[in-house]
Amino acid sequence: MNADLTSSNAVETSDGLVLPRERGLFYGGQWHRHGTGGDADVRSPATGGHLCTIAHAGVDDAHAAIEAARAGFAIWRHVPPMERAKILREAAAVVRRHGRELAMLDAADCGNPFTELLGDVAIAAGTMEFFAGLVTEMKGASIPMGPDAVNFSVREPRGVVARIIPFNHPFMFCAGRAAAPLAAGNSIIIKPPEQAPLSALRLAELIGGLFPPGVFNILPGGRDVGAALTSHPHVAMAALIGSVPTGRAVMRAAADTIKPVLLELGGKNALIACADADPDVVASAVVAGMNFAWCGQSCGSTSRAFLHEDIHDAVIAKLAEKVGAFRPGLPTNPATTMGAIASRQQYDRILDYIEIGKAQGARLVSGGSTPGDAELAGGWFIEPTIFADVTQDMRIASEEIFGPVLSLLRWSDEASMLEQVNRLDLGLTCSIWTNNLTRAHRLAMQVEAGFVWINETSKHFLGAPFGGYKQSGLGREECLDELLAFTQQKNIHVNLQQRV
Repeated sequence: MNADLTSSNAVETSDGLVLPRERGLFYGGQWHRHGTGGDADVRSPATGGHLCTIAHAGVDDAHAAIEAARAGFAIWRHVPPMERAKILREAAAVVRRHGRELAMLDAADCGNPFTELLGDVAIAAGTMEFFAGLVTEMKGASIPMGPDAVNFSVREPRGVVARIIPFNHPFMFCAGRAAAPLAAGNSIIIKPPEQAPLSALRLAELIGGLFPPGVFNILPGGRDVGAALTSHPHVAMAALIGSVPTGRAVMRAAADTIKPVLLELGGKNALIACADADPDVVASAVVAGMNFAWCGQSCGSTSRAFLHEDIHDAVIAKLAEKVGAFRPGLPTNPATTMGAIASRQQYDRILDYIEIGKAQGARLVSGGSTPGDAELAGGWFIEPTIFADVTQDMRIASEEIFGPVLSLLRWSDEASMLEQVNRLDLGLTCSIWTNNLTRAHRLAMQVEAGFVWINETSKHFLGAPFGGYKQSGLGREECLDELLAFTQQKNIHVNLQQRV
């Protein structure tokens, strides 16, 4: 089936927003318009307005989707790798053709700025193309056994893969994180975020018909659906991008069937600025590392900035100008530089942390409130917030807020600073700023984080393994390791001796 034929299914609203026409469950190559989990209203985090109503899956739907995915896997696993790659590239091309529409849908649904989400769509398509290009790298090895035997290993797909997607980059993670399991020959069931499910449904409309029935499945629903997917014996592997508590729940659910998990979890990441770094450059990096465009809703955000005492005050003096580039606005407006918080629950949580920061003695440098713009009164907007005079024992410095709240900490002694950086049970990213090559390497080797930038921040690079230390996750993504994680090795021994 030509995927573009499904584009006529979309519904365009009066303001140009393209909503999915199908708002049910997609599995087994078909739409199921009513889920046993009932219906759920989808609202805009920017206006509070009603976008549409969708069906939610229940546990029975999850079980039906798993059986459909098993049937799809039985077909897809035997599709030659280069043919799978061709289909993934076709899917990427469809995504690129519908890029503006998909970015606008995510902007309305999850609250991130439209212009930034155009980049998300491009990253998703690029990730599909990247893993399509790696299908011949799922290689085994031969082991010398002498003239009378051949021993070799092969890599095979695992089976049905469940992927649970977060609300901060709904489309990018839905499309991009589907690529490696599909390239490896698995079928996949994606549970999109409850807060922002629409771009996943639209993706199913656009590319679902490219794959054999049951290979690509979208199952919107709540926590009970995620639990049903991760615990089911016919799901071979579970993958999550989410919070540490959710990661623990996924591991517990997977334990009974001893299935592998791939987890990208939280971060309370450090930016370390040394005495020789340029204060103006550091100030720009401090703001960029917080991902204020996403309202700080990023697990990789460097929400703890350790500033050496020699440049501490000079950096703070420049932050007001740098952070001024990020002003909350309607996410669907191309001029908006900072969007809305994804949900009311998260909005209230962030405001609580701001009050906790004040109560524990941190000094408010910028923000700390909601914008006064009447146009934004119906949504969940918070100003970019920066606290100085923060110590590591304060809650705003030790707990992941997942919002636009940055903590500035002063340091002078390197050993003491590193102890504070590494004190937490999280270790996803770290950004180091110095012009001293020896110092840069020394610090990079000592920080307990899985992804370290030197004189850079926030950027990801396809092919470079992304993942965390400690409770920030298990496994690596965006690289060959991610593809191989969705395979399992089989060893084959052949006795060549002739028997009479």
